[in-house]
Amino acid sequence: MAALLLASAFVIATAGLVYELIAGTLASYLLGDSITQFSTIIGVYLSSMGIGSYLSKFIKKDLLKLFIRVELLLAVFGGSSAAVLFVAFSEVSDFRILLYASVMITGILVGIEIPILMRILKDEFDFKELVAKVFTFDYLGALLASLLFPLVLVPHLGLVRSGFLFGLCNALVAGASLKVLGKGQRWARTESYLVGVVVFLMTIGLGAGDLITRWGESLSYPDPVITSISSPYQRVLMTKRANDLRLFLNGNLQFSSIDEYRYHEALVHPGLASIPGAKRVLVLGGGDGLAVREIWKYPEIESVTMIDLDSAVTDLATKNSLLLELNQNSLSSPKFHLVHQDAFQWLRTNHETFDFVIIDFPDPSNFSIGKLYSTRFYDLVKNAMSPQGLMVVQSTSPFYAKQSYWTVVNTLTASGLKTAPYHAYVPSFGEWGFVIAGRHDYVLPESLPENLRFLKTEDLPNLFQFPKDMQSTISTINRLDNQALVRTFEQEWAQYVR
Repeated sequence: MAALLLASAFVIATAGLVYELIAGTLASYLLGDSITQFSTIIGVYLSSMGIGSYLSKFIKKDLLKLFIRVELLLAVFGGSSAAVLFVAFSEVSDFRILLYASVMITGILVGIEIPILMRILKDEFDFKELVAKVFTFDYLGALLASLLFPLVLVPHLGLVRSGFLFGLCNALVAGASLKVLGKGQRWARTESYLVGVVVFLMTIGLGAGDLITRWGESLSYPDPVITSISSPYQRVLMTKRANDLRLFLNGNLQFSSIDEYRYHEALVHPGLASIPGAKRVLVLGGGDGLAVREIWKYPEIESVTMIDLDSAVTDLATKNSLLLELNQNSLSSPKFHLVHQDAFQWLRTNHETFDFVIIDFPDPSNFSIGKLYSTRFYDLVKNAMSPQGLMVVQSTSPFYAKQSYWTVVNTLTASGLKTAPYHAYVPSFGEWGFVIAGRHDYVLPESLPENLRFLKTEDLPNLFQFPKDMQSTISTINRLDNQALVRTFEQEWAQYVR
């Protein structure tokens, strides 16, 4: 009996932490700002465990029966939580209430089960050994969950199937406890039926997890979802309606095929066309290959190196027929070199120099991305630039997030770079901002490639003129130790996202 229950402590600890990680990851996918979401969910989860532990003192009898019931309830609530939240996100008026209610219920049940387990085991060990053994298995289970979740569960099963898998684990713990310890109990038959029902439901959920995920995502996006992938870093999803192909990362639109050429022409050509004899280009981010497509419009370019953390995005760019058509197979050139690594870490060990650096990261919506908009990061980029080299940074909207935009400009200036802020209108995003920066003053190019769809040489000066409602405001500098940009960005965009 003791071995079974100690093994149960290991399994339920693993499952409990997985449920917590699922809630935090799902919240960051759907609501953004991963630091805030994980912090609040961990706080709610741990405090709910405390409530559960307190409530356990009122349980006076039928400990084994209660333990089995708690396991089954955890299987149902914890196992189905990701599926319910995915589907409910676009259907409920206040998603956060449902999210935190789910976390609280799961936390209370987890808080109840360990004290009950210890009371069941109290006759098997003396008190010191009991506490040591139970918490040893509990903490080891938590370690296993923390390793399995990013390395195995998210990339291979996804959040919904992972939830059902560990719901099944809780149900099997209940079944094993009933079989070994519940023999002869008058309530055993009823509990065995309940175990069978929950095991059946969790198995069905595990098998149908991908269907549930796609259904939930279809409710959240106006266009049909054609591809969705959970990578270790983010949720990658594409939709398509008629000739409009869209890519989303963690629910945030990255491009629409209707007008992406406006964004990518504005990102690449004002800077690259102004550098005589540019040969080597570095692209940080931009895994969809659309910026690289624009680079190849300069035949004199000898090499392009791309640093992109997530292979899920670059795999789409090189294997998905729709995206291949859009990026014109830009990543297949023998002059192209791809590195899957964190750009910050890569730059710290890089010894190469480049004539032009394109920084095409997602907006600074969380601290892991915000570091890539810091003075320290721009110092590293500056070291990778040739003496006459330039960089260009996509810098969010100077209309919707004016202070954020000018914070990027000020941060580049604080890194000792001379800046040339500019903007362009992209219908899917509105007015969008960019910044060219280098050691010398920027000079407009005399000409652009002839086959562009949006930019004209004579129109370039207009890009660098800002109307009054987009002009510079008092803004801070984004340093690695303050991440002011992330907080500013979140506050500004919150006014427009409901």
